[in-house]
Amino acid sequence: MTKTVIELTGVNKSFRTVEIETHALTDINLTIKKGEYVSFTGPSGSGKSTLLSILGLLEEPTTGKFKISDIDVVNLSRDQRAGVRNKEIGFIFQSFNLISDLSVEENVMLPLTYQKNISRANMKRIAAEVLAKVNMDHRMRHYPAELSGGQQQRVAIARALVNNPSLILADEPTGNLDSENASVVMDILKNLHDEGCTICMVTHDPRSVEHASRNIHIFDGQIQNSTFDDGLGVKVEVVDEGAALCK
Repeated sequence: MTKTVIELTGVNKSFRTVEIETHALTDINLTIKKGEYVSFTGPSGSGKSTLLSILGLLEEPTTGKFKISDIDVVNLSRDQRAGVRNKEIGFIFQSFNLISDLSVEENVMLPLTYQKNISRANMKRIAAEVLAKVNMDHRMRHYPAELSGGQQQRVAIARALVNNPSLILADEPTGNLDSENASVVMDILKNLHDEGCTICMVTHDPRSVEHASRNIHIFDGQIQNSTFDDGLGVKVEVVDEGAALCK
């Protein structure tokens, strides 16, 4: 049986101010299996980025249950959540989020520095391996300002891979790239998926959606439908997400 990486049950998320309560997500039920490549689409304000933030343990659900790799994360302390995030999740952001005064190698090594009992020599070895995956090992001594946008995003992908996470979360990974560099980044993500990586991606780009094996459309904080690739190049739409989970 394929391992479950993400399990959300009855998840709701509200943001409160003194005068108003905004419901960002309503009754989200979602299961993501190891090796899936899932895209989340929907208009601005639909809740898809909030959902990705919850999956990345950057936001907490207001109510509901949430497990990552069978770890119940809802009631963990801040430090415990940070530990799970560092071990289980790799992030790819639209704006790259590289540290300008660190070299490419140092940026990629950074998540490893939070681990115990790992030598600097091992950190360098692992960083070199993941940079080679994205064809950026020849720029290890360079700094972010010396790289193009596409190169910076490839470094960000290497950083996301360095801890061998259970889950890669990508938030508009091609949003700041031209079409040529966007295509390169999407090919890298496709290759990672082919190697067994589990990927969740928020995107507005229909070309990016085509790379995913499953698309989940969100509207007004609710899952509207899921579209699966049946393995024969045909997209199959399931309106009821609960039914989709049984597929």
